Amino acid sequence: MTIRLYDTSARQIRDFTPLKPGCVSIYLCGATVQAAPHIGHIRSGLNFDIMRRWFAYRGYEVTFIRNVTDIDDKIITKSADQGRPWWAIGYENERAFSEGYDVLGCLPPTYEPRATGHVTEMVEMMRTLIERGHAYEADGSVYFDVRSWPSYLELSKQDLEEMRQPAEEGISGKRDPRDFAMWKAAKPGEPDWETPWGRGRPGWHLECSAMAHKYLGSAFDIHGGGLDLVFPHHENEIAQAKAFGDEFARYWVHNAWVTMSGEKMSKSLGNSVLVSEMVKHWRPVVLRYYLGTPHYRSMIEYSEDALREAESAFARIEGFVQRVVELAGGVVEPADEVPPAFAEAMDDDLGVPQALAVVHTTVRQGNSALAADDKEAAVARLAEVRAMLGVLGLDPLDAHWAGENDRGEDLHGVVDTLVGLVLQQREAARARKDWATADAIRDQLGQAGLVIEDSPQGPRWTLGPR
Repeated sequence: MTIRLYDTSARQIRDFTPLKPGCVSIYLCGATVQAAPHIGHIRSGLNFDIMRRWFAYRGYEVTFIRNVTDIDDKIITKSADQGRPWWAIGYENERAFSEGYDVLGCLPPTYEPRATGHVTEMVEMMRTLIERGHAYEADGSVYFDVRSWPSYLELSKQDLEEMRQPAEEGISGKRDPRDFAMWKAAKPGEPDWETPWGRGRPGWHLECSAMAHKYLGSAFDIHGGGLDLVFPHHENEIAQAKAFGDEFARYWVHNAWVTMSGEKMSKSLGNSVLVSEMVKHWRPVVLRYYLGTPHYRSMIEYSEDALREAESAFARIEGFVQRVVELAGGVVEPADEVPPAFAEAMDDDLGVPQALAVVHTTVRQGNSALAADDKEAAVARLAEVRAMLGVLGLDPLDAHWAGENDRGEDLHGVVDTLVGLVLQQREAARARKDWATADAIRDQLGQAGLVIEDSPQGPRWTLGPR
């Protein structure tokens, strides 16, 4: 029953041993709210939502922190370009992220701190680092001295002599070009806060080190984020936190990207697909299936064909669930335990693709039971399927997705009556062995987007994939 995770810092899969037995603490780098989220942003939230659900299934008490970066260079630039307050832009997009997480079924975090609410903690961290010789003030800014920390770059495994920090606009006074800004001196028209070194605003990296310490203490289990955050963000977090005296994260877990034409999905590249637009064209549960079922360390190449495949695959699962519920005459509760093969896959670095294969195998077994009119076996398989889908956040009978599949309850009732009349004509044609007419009726219904299935209980219809 040991969960194993790929640890970026170790470059290998490691057995997970919690700091505190029965508990797991997770810090996830969340939204930088300069714009509304695209599906690449939300993928990270989905991957770690599945991790959290699996830990909970395994009996752990989970503390899950997902921060909001509500002040940074891009937000300030947007504020100037749009003539709107920085905090208005940040809050608008924070709400868009929250709606995106919620519509795709992510559980809310234990705490969701904003960077601007933790300036006091940041100042205390800088003061300590300056006292210990790991940071210095210059022209009102505060920099981390990377040469003062011998283990700098332990996560990304770079060579310090060949490394250069990404350029930071308007930065002056560095002793070494590789030093990074923890605090940026105030500029006219920009938001700022008072510190012992003058007014200014926080650097991106300092924010997460301070918030992780505030909510999870000097040591915690897992730090997560996108693969693009390994350097410089996570590398700089580690240096600050450990030089401050924290043990910091014991496991580093990074999810891969959503790509388009081989490139990372990015607003700057103009190739992003906003969640708010996607859910107008695709059911949210299908979008969750598409983004959440590949392995978290695998790239997802975006395409509508891939989304249609996800829609068809989920429709097969959903159809089985609906048929068994109809046969059972009521809701079938999830099994207490998932099948062993599913658990084995999830324990092995959250092997969702292998776990999903178990789901589809169980669905096929359930469909065979339905075909054999074996109600007991069909109900048992549904109980297993619901238990597995619950871990993945994909159970169509979960309250979160309730009503999502109706596509208009009143219209569904009207269509059901009309299709029933047509199916009666088809059954009459079949009874007189007029197979051509029966097939023609089925084909015409298919062209209208309906799938007709002949079952021992009679013909039934469902909406087919687009």
